[in-house]
Amino acid sequence: MKAPLLRDDIVEATRGWISTPYHHQASLRGVGCDCLGLVRGVWRDLHGSEPEQPPPYTPGWAESLGTETLAAAALRHLVPVEPGEARAGDVLLFRWRAHLPAKHCAILSAPDRIIHAHDGAAVAEVALTPWWWRHLSHAFSFPGVID
Repeated sequence: MKAPLLRDDIVEATRGWISTPYHHQASLRGVGCDCLGLVRGVWRDLHGSEPEQPPPYTPGWAESLGTETLAAAALRHLVPVEPGEARAGDVLLFRWRAHLPAKHCAILSAPDRIIHAHDGAAVAEVALTPWWWRHLSHAFSFPGVID
């Protein structure tokens, strides 16, 4: 049986990705990742392998598809939680506009901090500002998390 997953372990694993350069569709710590690649990499750090490989995607995939593809994938492997009740170690999804699907993800590292990757910058831990809260659409816990 697998050992319980502690929130502190998730945050520590995620912080291990800080400074990884942005690279679209990549997921290799220290070499390159995008926001999904960060979550995929942390999953691998915690579980050993990925539950599924994402299909190739363009930077504008969410707008062109118009469906909640990222949220649907998260639902297949993560445990949904109310966005306002997310805790350290939970995965957060964001949408840029109210009428668009979620297309960005991050991992909550503290009640007021997230770790994420975005185009033009390395993975960083940043403040969870009111701007981020306005764009938060979904939250999920990794399976098997205990406090």
